[in-house]
Amino acid sequence: MSPVLVDTNVLIDIFSDDPVWAGPSTDALRRLADSEILVVNPIIYAELSAAFDTIEALDEVLPDEMFRREHLPYEAAFLAGKVFLQYRRAGGSRRSPLPDCYIGAHAAVAGYWLLTRDSARHGHYFPSLRLMSP
Repeated sequence: MSPVLVDTNVLIDIFSDDPVWAGPSTDALRRLADSEILVVNPIIYAELSAAFDTIEALDEVLPDEMFRREHLPYEAAFLAGKVFLQYRRAGGSRRSPLPDCYIGAHAAVAGYWLLTRDSARHGHYFPSLRLMSP
């Protein structure tokens, strides 16, 4: 079993029943849950919390039996900062891409797969990152 960090956008697709992405994201998550270790971190948890009224409601959709919760490694924090700087120097205009940098850096440093809809961007900034899309 290989750990797979599940990006926020995949989970939001499912929880919001996105008309385009809910089906592919749900299918990918189900397929991976049968054979891999699904991982979330505090950044993903925080981004998801905006869609839920209570911590209990969020915990209910991220059960411990299905998702392993991990802290962010300090090496990932360092790498995220460097990638963010590269992004800004290249003219990146988004005001808060740092959470995405943390998510990509966590997967890269830990040697995990990353399930995301942002494969192109993550692949650009983390060329060694193993990516999969729904």
